[in-house]
Amino acid sequence: MIPNAFLNDLFKAAVAAADPARCVPPHLPEPPKGRTIVVGAGKAAAAMAKAVEDNWSGPLEGLVVTRYGHGAPCRHIEAVEASHPVPDSAGREASDRILKMVGGLTADDLVLCLISGGGSALLAAPAPGLTLEDKRGVTARLLRSGATISEINCVRKHLSAIKGGRLAMACAPARVVTLAISDVPGDDLSAIASGPTVADPTSFADALAVLAAYRIEEPRDVLAHLKAAAEETPKPGDPRLARVETKLIATPQDSLEAAARVAREAGVTPVILGDSIEGEARDIALMHAGIARQVARHGQPTPAPAVLLSGGETTVTVRGEGRGGRNAEFLLALTADLAGAPRIHALACDTDGIDGTEDNAGALAGPDTLARAEALGLDARASLTNNDGYGFFSKLGDLIITGPTRTNVNDFRAILIAGDPKP
Repeated sequence: MIPNAFLNDLFKAAVAAADPARCVPPHLPEPPKGRTIVVGAGKAAAAMAKAVEDNWSGPLEGLVVTRYGHGAPCRHIEAVEASHPVPDSAGREASDRILKMVGGLTADDLVLCLISGGGSALLAAPAPGLTLEDKRGVTARLLRSGATISEINCVRKHLSAIKGGRLAMACAPARVVTLAISDVPGDDLSAIASGPTVADPTSFADALAVLAAYRIEEPRDVLAHLKAAAEETPKPGDPRLARVETKLIATPQDSLEAAARVAREAGVTPVILGDSIEGEARDIALMHAGIARQVARHGQPTPAPAVLLSGGETTVTVRGEGRGGRNAEFLLALTADLAGAPRIHALACDTDGIDGTEDNAGALAGPDTLARAEALGLDARASLTNNDGYGFFSKLGDLIITGPTRTNVNDFRAILIAGDPKP
């Protein structure tokens, strides 16, 4: 077995399990008596729209918004590209158009909503009284603060004219069917893309508490809007959402199980640590390193060869000036802690193909990583202090570059503990 090839095979299996061409068709509803309007947002939105077109028997029309570079060729559904993770005018304009498109529908019409991770930033319609710059300002501060995705999305919902169930209200009285690919810990439907068609259990007060916890006091118009709490998002049980149905069609757990099957076929025991692991990337790395050492030294919880698999969404509190997303940060911290431990190889990637805002999905590391780095004059711990995982692994030639995968079930981590070499 070639460790890096094996780890790459696991990642490919995880991504394939969430391919819209595979997971959308089985969940499509019957065509309605009236019109079919397809709307949506997220890194998988364009690929999901294409899957709908390829498997739909009647007329349809619509618009979805996806991240720049994540488009797919569609015939009847317009796919607009916009900025992620900080919103831009293209996302705002697409969101405004979606809201107009679903207005004035009847009870005979169907709105098919295609939702995936990244939709929170892409559906950039500010609440009345706020500007796009207000949303950009608070988003940028939250992304650097170490806030979890659930906390960030709580704030986003209460600054939006479309998220937090507001899109579903705009569709009434039409039937709404949402197909969702989960990228959030716990597969909380109200958190995926900030739940544009799902009742919102959070409040303006919760959003204010998030900003207070991370000492975010700008932009002032954002705080004033949250304090005013003029129009709360629809809550569970709201009758205005009575004709809304949501289907979860792909999850992080599905992808972990797909990778586990590939591992078993290769004679390697998979250990799934969790599909919803959160926390600082470098702290999560220390936990994974400890478990890997336990397998290597003591054969617990299973003897080698084994592979530790995990998903979820870690966070990075940015203090340095380097480049890199949370997966590069995780892998750099893991590498520094393992300190060249023999037989342990690792991969950490984002299933959307983009780690943070860089051009890589993630990276690979192994027992020789530190030695090769030192030969090039690289210091792993100094790079970690500078949040420069991208720079570190780029100079080693260990970045994984896939380009956009057009799906998103969040982070994928695989740590292989190889068996003892035969004498």
